[in-house]
Amino acid sequence: MYEIKTQAFFAAAHHLLNYEGECENQHGHNWMVEAYVKGDSLDKSNILIDYKVLKKELNKVLDLLDHKDINELPEFDGESPSSEMIAYFIYTKLKENVVQLSKVSVWETQTSCASYFEED
Repeated sequence: MYEIKTQAFFAAAHHLLNYEGECENQHGHNWMVEAYVKGDSLDKSNILIDYKVLKKELNKVLDLLDHKDINELPEFDGESPSSEMIAYFIYTKLKENVVQLSKVSVWETQTSCASYFEED
């Protein structure tokens, strides 16, 4: 089995709903996102997926979030936009065009991240 990953970044604001603490107030992050692709076969160039293709598709999804208040996006209407939910959102959008997608990790700080993946 082969696996590759790429990273991309976006900046956005959010606040958590149904939460008691500082994060219930609006605040922002410079998020790092990692997208993982896995598969058991390579193409004629011996690559799983072209990094340029994966980065392009990931950046299209991140453009939906970049420099936005995530709470105001229709996809998060009434939902608490936690890192877990943001990872799920990115995963589902990216999976539409990257069928071999295996996992998305969203880092809101250098030491804290949440991931979403589907079990096999």
